Amino acid sequence: MNDKEYYSLNKMLSYIEKIERYTYSLSFEEFSCNDIVVDATIFSISQIGELVKNLSDAFQQKYSIIKWSVIKGLRNKIVHDYEGINLYMIWIVIKKDLPQLKTNLIQILK
Repeated sequence: MNDKEYYSLNKMLSYIEKIERYTYSLSFEEFSCNDIVVDATIFSISQIGELVKNLSDAFQQKYSIIKWSVIKGLRNKIVHDYEGINLYMIWIVIKKDLPQLKTNLIQILK
């Protein structure tokens, strides 16, 4: 792992931890009614997708347990169709996908 990849993984973890703080103890209804939390969370998710660009193809293949293309695809959806984002889908990402991504990133960094 090169320095850029190491930095990017740590930055991804930082964004996941921000999302955890933003959404801690919120229900979906509370989340979806809070524009500030929604915007901050969606921005952080898009930044995670942006950071995938710093990971080499070899790195992504080595750690293919993570669906890097799905992460990039979500980033593209956010950036190119912000108004069309399904908040329930984002909620599922927050509650199901990000905890697993966090675990995987920590394992990789060890």
